[in-house]
Amino acid sequence: MRQLDMGHRSQFPALLTYRYSCDNRVLRMMRERTLGNSVTQLYKKLMEQHSEAWTQRVLQYLTRSSLVQPPVFAEPPLLPALPKPKWLLAVYARDVLGRLHEVKAKITSVFGCVLKMDSTKKVTKKLAGAASGTAAWCTNVGNEHGQVLVSVLTAAEGHGLDPMAAGLMKRYREAGEEAPKVMYVDRDCCSQHSQSRVKTMFSEWDELVVRLDIWHFMRRFAAGVTTEAHPLYGIFMARLSMCIFQWDPEDVAALRRAKEGELAAKKTGHISGRAVSARITRRELALHYRRRTRGLEETTKTIGSLIDQFDSADGKDTLGVPLLDHERIQQIWKEQRKHVQCIQDPENFPLYMKTGTLKKGGVELCCYRCARGSTSLESFHLHLNRFIPGTSASDAHFQAYLLEGLMRWNDDRMEDAIKGASSIRSFGSAMREAVDQLSRTVFGKPWDERYRPPGAYTGKKFIHLFFCNILLNCLFSL
Repeated sequence: MRQLDMGHRSQFPALLTYRYSCDNRVLRMMRERTLGNSVTQLYKKLMEQHSEAWTQRVLQYLTRSSLVQPPVFAEPPLLPALPKPKWLLAVYARDVLGRLHEVKAKITSVFGCVLKMDSTKKVTKKLAGAASGTAAWCTNVGNEHGQVLVSVLTAAEGHGLDPMAAGLMKRYREAGEEAPKVMYVDRDCCSQHSQSRVKTMFSEWDELVVRLDIWHFMRRFAAGVTTEAHPLYGIFMARLSMCIFQWDPEDVAALRRAKEGELAAKKTGHISGRAVSARITRRELALHYRRRTRGLEETTKTIGSLIDQFDSADGKDTLGVPLLDHERIQQIWKEQRKHVQCIQDPENFPLYMKTGTLKKGGVELCCYRCARGSTSLESFHLHLNRFIPGTSASDAHFQAYLLEGLMRWNDDRMEDAIKGASSIRSFGSAMREAVDQLSRTVFGKPWDERYRPPGAYTGKKFIHLFFCNILLNCLFSL
């Protein structure tokens, strides 16, 4: 197969194993990692399709046999047994192994200017077999487009990440990429006596600015409330966000003009400022508004005033139950006051990217994507847990699922970052690269303008399994 060019190689319809062959259409059904997409589910669907097809053929056979008297035909053969889910999983692993170099090249050729680092515990609970219980945290590093640069499993949060940081810096250095400017984290953002832990790990990037994710900063104040079911809890958290952020006045004015234009087109009569504000949705705020932090002094002052207000009689409900626990909230504010500087936006660095324009009410509005914070990684963790179908997987299959899932995730995020959704949904770089090269030869132009060939594989391990700081060499270890 390797002696053939991609055009002839792609005509082979199946992947061969020792006894059976698996249709490529079945392999494609196993690649998409979503909730409920497991080999057991696929086995049940295949069993139903094969059973109905076999039953239909038996019905046609018996129908024709009944027309002959007396019937002299043999009984129809029994339904052949389908391979079990375990075989399907082995074929899937072989398919990933056959595309290993392509998958590694696509994953390790991802870079970014604004990095986010965050950890999760959910996916490590699915490790089974010899690797069960050897990892507690999965740490991921993403970029401003939501793509994942590296993913590692460690025995403790923030422990044993030095090799990961060294490999990431080496990847940037060997690829000739400019060093990242900002990194958002949920911990280890600063230190009173020396450089922060994160800054020390990425020591080669001298200009790297480490910032604390604002959502995690706000969640720390939630530990000072008596209960999150308190009627004033939502108001308190919204006010806390207002103490940190301020809206761009130009974006606010433009969107209000657009809403006024929409209301005027409906001829609703007098348009009040309150009516205009009520028509602005959260989605429009996130899409058309840019926010920036208020600065160290103003943020410290406003948060202190907010806590004093809700720590008084104004912070009680109609039954007299206070929202804030006085001792806890004061202790939290004392500890978090030093992190107010860590949540401020870096100076002279744009955190918003313009993705397009949208016309509303006769006004041309800009659409933005924000690179601030690690919220994109929080969303990714939900999908990461679904990359591993079922409740458990061995170390080899665990990495195979992660490799395939991360490659497809990064490709989807790249499509969104370029020009939006594409009508071509193919993740096979080898085939798309062959189509692109032949199109340039035959027609003198690329077949798909959106296609971007993957960079060269950097040779650096992408998924590491650190178990008590010892690297586990799995079947799919890179």
